[in-house]
Amino acid sequence: MDIVPDQCTAERAAEAGKKFAHLVSVMARLRAPGGCPWDRKQTFDTIKSYLLEEAYEVMDAIDRRDWQGVAEELGDLLLQPVFFAEMAAEQGLFTISDSLDAINEKLIRRHPHVFGDAIAETAEDVKQRWDEIKKREKAAGDAGSSASVLEGVPRNLPALMEAEKISHKAAALGFEWPDIGGVMEKLQEEAAELAHARGGTDQEHIEHEIGDLLFTLVNLARFLKVDPEQALRKTNARFRRRFAHIESQAGDAMASMPLDRMEELWQEAKRLERA
Repeated sequence: MDIVPDQCTAERAAEAGKKFAHLVSVMARLRAPGGCPWDRKQTFDTIKSYLLEEAYEVMDAIDRRDWQGVAEELGDLLLQPVFFAEMAAEQGLFTISDSLDAINEKLIRRHPHVFGDAIAETAEDVKQRWDEIKKREKAAGDAGSSASVLEGVPRNLPALMEAEKISHKAAALGFEWPDIGGVMEKLQEEAAELAHARGGTDQEHIEHEIGDLLFTLVNLARFLKVDPEQALRKTNARFRRRFAHIESQAGDAMASMPLDRMEELWQEAKRLERA
């Protein structure tokens, strides 16, 4: 499909295209004979952990609203697919052009309300259509396969994110509470089971019940349209700020400070945030 952008968009795309091509060339030079020994030594397995690390650094910069940092971290993140694709090209597996073709075709295919005649008036309509198209694509690709729909959720995602995706897919197939009241009842049930487990000495049982409770909380977040991963990240950030306030006030006396004084400083930090 031919896409005709406005002049400003076309100029921005042309500039980005040149710089992206330069990045591909730089990466190829680093991996070439006589290039960088470290880069030449890397494999898919040694590099893959950096992909996740760079993604989290982007998220951290966004949370801090450090836009210059976001720009820089996005550059680091962009390097990762170029690195992977260069190694793949060396082995004759695929090239970065194949990856670009795949995402361009997918975006157009899954946005028929923009590039076709379909209608989607709300973000919810778009999400539903995206999921329907994705499901049809997967069904066509898995014809004759009996693999679980949950196999599409990567097992090495952060646990909260994995739980959210698992519960979303299960709910899409009808394995769902009729309303949020059912989730709240389940939450109370799991809390009671955890309390019962704490009365024993089986640590594995306690761990099991903690996991069930966390999974139910993820479902509650999904019902309330809250991203549990982001919610916890923001809570972590608040805890860091408030605890830092306690440390700054306590100085060297932190270890000997009474708990009630720490609580006073914690509440003070909360008031300062609101102010």
